[in-house]
Amino acid sequence: MMKCKICGRGLASNSLQVCLDCIRNDEDALKLAKEAHKKSREKFGLVAEIPNKGIKCKFCGNECEIPRDESGFCGLVRNVKNRIIREDELIATTYYDPHPTNCVAQPFCAGGSGAGYPRYAIRQSAEYGYFNLSVFCIGCNFDCLFCQNWQFRKEVAHRPKISDDKFLGSINNKTTCICFFGGDPSPQLDKITRICEKASERKKGILRFCLETNGNANTEILKRFAEISLRSGGGIKFDLKAFDENLNIALCGVSNKKTKENFKALADCHKERPEVPFLRASTLLVPYYIDEEEISKIANFIAKIDKTIPYVLLAYHPMFEMDDVGFTKKEFAMKCLKIAKEQGLERVRIGNYWLLE
Repeated sequence: MMKCKICGRGLASNSLQVCLDCIRNDEDALKLAKEAHKKSREKFGLVAEIPNKGIKCKFCGNECEIPRDESGFCGLVRNVKNRIIREDELIATTYYDPHPTNCVAQPFCAGGSGAGYPRYAIRQSAEYGYFNLSVFCIGCNFDCLFCQNWQFRKEVAHRPKISDDKFLGSINNKTTCICFFGGDPSPQLDKITRICEKASERKKGILRFCLETNGNANTEILKRFAEISLRSGGGIKFDLKAFDENLNIALCGVSNKKTKENFKALADCHKERPEVPFLRASTLLVPYYIDEEEISKIANFIAKIDKTIPYVLLAYHPMFEMDDVGFTKKEFAMKCLKIAKEQGLERVRIGNYWLLE
């Protein structure tokens, strides 16, 4: 940690060099933050910022305008001879995760609690003996300096591919849900939707489709996935990184406007199926940057949409570029829990409480 390079008073991560107050109130803070992202992304051969001079890519919310012979922000899309090019196969890795999984929605989802039995769950309690097919999507359209799964950046260049047939072949009679996370699924959500459509046609019995995302998706593609997920008994969990747009840009390199728009856009899906909460949300409590004000505003934002949306507060594990800020303090997490409830949310909890100091 260091003193803020702008005000000289607040504490800042060595990677960002600017404190929370300056990020919110001083335009120069974002300039320093952008330099931090540029420096970090160069290590992995990723473009420094969202390109805006070239052919438009519409696969995700960034809508990069990619110059000839260059790549988009996610690293998975390229402009080749003025054509947007990328692999048709899903770029991801998979593994089986036994129920109940460590999904942040576990107390409320069908696989973790039996919610929606018998239409959406095998039994009225956790589905012991059954599995979630976990799909880690390579690539991301955010650039979180606090990323808890940052190692995927090393795999962007290698492109581990999974054909549709291979993916579908990995779904067995013990698979009751499929969860796409990462990285982030948003840059490949069209592929994911295609695969889920095929899987829902072939699979007999219960098979739920879930998404964990920063929400920065193409809205129309997201809605198509939401329709499939809703029918299946699955859900979509948004990582609401911050409420303040400047803070989201400083921490994640990208605005959160699209994330908020998409969260609101799925409100009707949540109201349509109350027995298994469709929309879910979480926020990582990054010390020195996510404070009570952010949690209050995020919780208020969620509550105005629907008070029954589950909201999970996650303890921070120091790693990647912001490995110097320490673990989340228990006292602070409990304050945030109280604040979220005071905003009217009915399903709030602390997720990985064992990391709290």
